[in-house]
Amino acid sequence: MSYFGVQSKGDENKGRACAAFQKILESFKQPDGPARHDLVQFVDGDGYLNLIAVGYWIDPVPFEKWNESPVIKDWWASDERLKEGVGYFREILHPRMEQFETIFTHEHGPFEGVSILFPEMSDPIIEHGYWGSMRDRLPLSQTSVMDPEGELSIKSGTPAHGGRVIVGGHDNLTLIRSGEDWSFTEGEERRTWFEDIEPVLHEGMNFLRDDGLEVGCYCNRYVHHMDENGNLQEKGFGYSLWKSVSALETWGASHHTHLQIFVTFNRLAKKFKNLTLYHEVSVFDAANQYYEYINCHPKTGLLRAV
Repeated sequence: MSYFGVQSKGDENKGRACAAFQKILESFKQPDGPARHDLVQFVDGDGYLNLIAVGYWIDPVPFEKWNESPVIKDWWASDERLKEGVGYFREILHPRMEQFETIFTHEHGPFEGVSILFPEMSDPIIEHGYWGSMRDRLPLSQTSVMDPEGELSIKSGTPAHGGRVIVGGHDNLTLIRSGEDWSFTEGEERRTWFEDIEPVLHEGMNFLRDDGLEVGCYCNRYVHHMDENGNLQEKGFGYSLWKSVSALETWGASHHTHLQIFVTFNRLAKKFKNLTLYHEVSVFDAANQYYEYINCHPKTGLLRAV
């Protein structure tokens, strides 16, 4: 799974950012490109527009062929990326199957993320709805507590100076993509989403974006899907990188920003028939992570955590 982003600030730079983003999308059409991709956008806490293409590959071999092909490798490595007046980033992550789980509230979708590439979903499961169920769904939890090992590190560059910066991850760094699709809601269900649920969700996402480091969240982005023309769609997700599964669990089980989301949703859950919720959770070996930031402001992604 790979997150490729373009970053800009101000209306005067939107055209430049969109042109740069189109180059990334064109690269997906090269041989061995992603089996599926999502397009999302958000404005970060410093007022920068971030356009992100999320690519998924089922097999790491075609990804490596694509990523190491001259047309892709040389484009990202070119010094021209430093001169175009926009920021670029790519966050590339390879979970092993035992390090991954995904869950949906609806058996028949609409599905999102990598699940679209799988032929079928399991029957309903009992490992859900209690503190610790996320951990229980990760196969690796049967043999490992998945504690973090090592620290984030700067492989090259200086975040405060901009330019090209490469950050190294550590063992058992954790990703969660937690999403919502409200496109099929109507009437009271739709009103409840917009007036009761989304505001407290947004508050929690902003806390992780601005102050998440204090609870072990390296970065958080609350994004909305868009189509190829940049039109927003009625679905989105929070994408965050955490020091560990346990840090994510602790925030979920004890921090007021998540408890407010949890309690509000469960109080109103019976009203939801068409709202689809899902998440993907992965943990990673240090060797299976790559984070590169080009001309990005120093609070972008993992830059703020190093």
